[in-house]
Amino acid sequence: MKKLFLVRHAKSSWDYPELTDFERPLNKRGKKDAPLMGEVFIKLNINPDQIISSPAVRAITTARTISELINYPVELINTIEAIYEVGTRELFELIKSTDDKIKSLMIFGHNPSLTLLNNYISDKYIDNIPTCGMTAIELDIESWEELKPESGKLKLFEFPKKYKKKK
Repeated sequence: MKKLFLVRHAKSSWDYPELTDFERPLNKRGKKDAPLMGEVFIKLNINPDQIISSPAVRAITTARTISELINYPVELINTIEAIYEVGTRELFELIKSTDDKIKSLMIFGHNPSLTLLNNYISDKYIDNIPTCGMTAIELDIESWEELKPESGKLKLFEFPKKYKKKK
């Protein structure tokens, strides 16, 4: 049995037009949502064996914030440029190449790739993984190489608005 967690980066800022898309930081809401979701992950007992992230500022900042809260060593986060640059099929192949010693893998990345990937792998369709949203997919496989379309069961779909108090 393998577990895959897909986490979209927290809300980013558009306040700095001089920055490239890659360099965009988190905005005020993103800086609040990432720790909130880290606390949610703690309550759900989410402890991935490996975390990989897009190196884009908004994604790696989200990954580091959540990693610290769930006691995953930040220095062990593996940044992979391809997560920022590629589409669903390439992400699918990246997951299939994961070392089989890894039982649970968490990927911090971007839309639309993460939502499309969830819909490609899991048994449930999601319109959109919102910023700082997470899906957890259970895979009845022994090796990541066995990963196939629609082979996973969506177990969790968590996002910040589920946990914010109604005003």
